[in-house]
Amino acid sequence: MKALILMAAAIAMPAGLADAADLPQVKEGLWQIRMQTVENPGNKKSDVTTTLCRNHEYDKSAQALAKNMKGCTSISENLDGSTYSSETRCTVGGTVIDSKGTVSYTDTTAHGETHATYTPAFYGYTDETIIQDQKYVGDCPAGMQSGDHLLPDGTIQHRAKH
Repeated sequence: MKALILMAAAIAMPAGLADAADLPQVKEGLWQIRMQTVENPGNKKSDVTTTLCRNHEYDKSAQALAKNMKGCTSISENLDGSTYSSETRCTVGGTVIDSKGTVSYTDTTAHGETHATYTPAFYGYTDETIIQDQKYVGDCPAGMQSGDHLLPDGTIQHRAKH
């Protein structure tokens, strides 16, 4: 479940989670997504980079997944120029997850930072910070459809539904 929450956030972040129709769309194509996390206690760090083929339809479906995640409620949302901020509360398996985040974006880049607290601890962690940088890197390679991942060895990993 934690991985699902993080992946939904990774995909939906540049498009924002708000219902506002005036949020600009990001460029369709191949995007590199780097997500750095720090989990506490223990200051456990991870750094993951993935490459994703995306289009507006895929972004909207990821946005809907994040917005309609069972047990989650939007506390606040704000769009100020090119910066979107939100506060969310989720209850997963008896743990309350309070998160606050901001993302600044253009049509070809996004930088976001989110801090979450877990009460009681979630998988042993009491809080987590996620820093995410996304950038457009070009057209999706031949044979790649929206939602597919490009692995470091050049292999295309197709999403389950095509």
